[in-house]
Amino acid sequence: MFGFLNLNKPAGCTSHDCINELRKRLRLKRIGHGGTLDPMATGVLPIALGAATRLLPYLSDRKAYIGTVRFGITTTTDDITGDICQEQSASYLTLEAIEEQLPQFIGEIEQYPPAYSAIQVDGQRLYARARAGEAVSVPPRIVEVYSIDVLDWQAGCYPELTLRITCGGGTYIRALARDLGAALGVGGTLAALQRIESGGLRIEESHSLESISPEHLPLRPPQAVLSHLPWLELNAVQLNDWYHGRAVIGEGLPPAESFVGVTFATTCVGIGVSGGDRLHPKVVLKA
Repeated sequence: MFGFLNLNKPAGCTSHDCINELRKRLRLKRIGHGGTLDPMATGVLPIALGAATRLLPYLSDRKAYIGTVRFGITTTTDDITGDICQEQSASYLTLEAIEEQLPQFIGEIEQYPPAYSAIQVDGQRLYARARAGEAVSVPPRIVEVYSIDVLDWQAGCYPELTLRITCGGGTYIRALARDLGAALGVGGTLAALQRIESGGLRIEESHSLESISPEHLPLRPPQAVLSHLPWLELNAVQLNDWYHGRAVIGEGLPPAESFVGVTFATTCVGIGVSGGDRLHPKVVLKA
């Protein structure tokens, strides 16, 4: 088995739970995923099978989400699964006031990761230290948010705002909900989250965990998932050099140090790094 699955992760399980279930169903140990989703979140989870796991680091880090922010509440986890820290009516909040604050969250921004997150500090996951009652100081990180669009607004005591967010890797939508609530002076937490795009995969083309089996395995080739990369098709002579770890000459290669997908007879045989008119092997896969 070689390729990618576009899995629609259900709510209530971890990304690793999905991997374990697929390993049992497909009787395959070599399975990995790109871009962890929180247990409460649903949506696109790129799954790599077999040698395709070696291609996971080269997935596009551009992602898109639909998230719902609930105002007037803050929680320990920055989403509704956590314990409530503060609670107050935000019935006076208006959509106009929110739209005035949104521009500051677009572009390259500083973001403090949630206390309950998979980031490691001194070799330990933040969520493990938070569960142990430790208060850990984590420096902010620079993340990039490409766009934020308002999809829905529900007024009330605890009003809810649904957004479509396109962002780069490492962006926490939970933290965005928290920080938007703080900017408005009412607090906020993430009430729902669905990832609709990740690594070149879209929610409309995803498959449920229950539908995956050895008989129904809708694999996508690496070229479809790594479509953000340029691709080079090798001939038989170049393929021999490639398999022996030698650079191959290619026309129209991108600037030096760029990653390039490599195929032979339309089958992915690895990833190269461009250097002038030559492509140096980075990941070599046997066709």
